[in-house]
Amino acid sequence: MTSTNNRTDNGRTTLQRAAQAMGAVFLLVGILGFIPGITSNYNTMMFAGHESQAMLLGIFQVSILHNIVHLLFGVAGLAMAKTVSGARNYLLGGGIIYAILWIYGLVIGQDSAANFVPVNSADNWLHLFLAVAMIALALALSRKRDTTRRA
Repeated sequence: MTSTNNRTDNGRTTLQRAAQAMGAVFLLVGILGFIPGITSNYNTMMFAGHESQAMLLGIFQVSILHNIVHLLFGVAGLAMAKTVSGARNYLLGGGIIYAILWIYGLVIGQDSAANFVPVNSADNWLHLFLAVAMIALALALSRKRDTTRRA
């Protein structure tokens, strides 16, 4: 049996490239969250809490903490993509974290002190999408397939 993680350039598997791409996207989002203009209401950004009115791309509510989390999640993805098991763990674990964050966003009141990240409805939908996508990538790209020929 061989893995569906076909080797690509530089000896990286498709699974590792997927984790690397997700890490790069999170890193980019974390950086963009600190750029006025890309983040509207930038001057209202707070360290944490629902009072932050800063909106990444005018849609996603962010704070300094939220941006730092994106940066750290991105760095983790790039670091863990160096090995196949690390890439799988990053995508699967990250997907589970985002599923929990999605549920958290549904349960808490958006104007409550519990909304310390902060999250809004757009964030909640994005978290659901990320959870499904990351878990699906982890499972689909790490499955084993019998590629031997039968006569």
